Amino acid sequence: SGPLTGGTAMYGSAVANAAQLAVDEINAAGGLNGIKFKLIATDDMNDATKISTNYSSMYESGIQVSLGSVSTQPGLEFKNLSADDNVFFLTPSASGDDIPTNPNGFQMCFADGNQGKVAAEYVNSLGLSEIGIFYKSDDAYSNGIFEQFKENLDPSIATVEAVFTGEASDFSSQISTLKDCTFIFMPIYYQPASIFMTQAKGIIADDAVYYGCDGFDGLAGQFEDFSVIPQEVSMLSHFDSNATEGMAAEYIAKYTEKFGTDTLNQFGASAYDCVYAIYYAMEEAIAEGTEIPVTISASDLCEILMAKFQGGFTFSGVTGDNITWDENGYVAKGAVKYTLKEAN
Repeated sequence: SGPLTGGTAMYGSAVANAAQLAVDEINAAGGLNGIKFKLIATDDMNDATKISTNYSSMYESGIQVSLGSVSTQPGLEFKNLSADDNVFFLTPSASGDDIPTNPNGFQMCFADGNQGKVAAEYVNSLGLSEIGIFYKSDDAYSNGIFEQFKENLDPSIATVEAVFTGEASDFSSQISTLKDCTFIFMPIYYQPASIFMTQAKGIIADDAVYYGCDGFDGLAGQFEDFSVIPQEVSMLSHFDSNATEGMAAEYIAKYTEKFGTDTLNQFGASAYDCVYAIYYAMEEAIAEGTEIPVTISASDLCEILMAKFQGGFTFSGVTGDNITWDENGYVAKGAVKYTLKEAN
């Protein structure tokens, strides 16, 4: 379930496209011991109130394993419904800390708390005495990252904080608050980030740095010409959309050939990895003597996959090597600073 229409459709479309690409590849290679996969994608428009209907339609159609939801707020509804039916899910991008708290739930993306922690560790290394923070206080994603970031930030670094709520489109007061900051941490999605950056031209210093998390993915697509933003724009990521070698480069070539570049982002790369991680975990279980027939119930398959993912299963894919999961469903893999745009 994900936003296939609406303001965040870039994320949902990327996940649906990449998951379908992986399913098609697996099926073309013979499937799981001859068993072919089918992907069902439903549109929730990033609206948690649509999850109950979406989940019911998918469950009644016979889903046996799931990628959960694309975004966090709908994911908080999805996780409880799937727990009631014991349906295993591995979400590519619902990053809320509470998403995998039931035993059947796992994340391929970094949890918000982990993003906040890693982002703080990076900022701590820069030798800054003061930074700005721009976040959305009524959003579980943004607020969750903000809280963990502040908790792990070196206390010697002063912060100037600017907050917004709802669907705000005028950030003049927040820009005024942050106008003297030369480094601004922005744990928000790309839509408000693009508005802020556009409205801040000529006010925020040209040599300032905007730094975000995975919500920045897709930001470049908001600008007809990204160079109109003079500042450096960078993000915490586990996928480099400009990779020229390795599995990431192979994925980029396959994805762009089929779907173009408009929805090339880490959400899709993570979904591609989700499908393959589930496939390889089942393949490994079969090799160990577990039977996985085509008619297996979602609950029985959930028990098999939970045992694998909680039992030291390791996966290498587009978004990282030697990826593992802890008993709480959180992923462990490397993160890097990815520069979306150099300073002019």
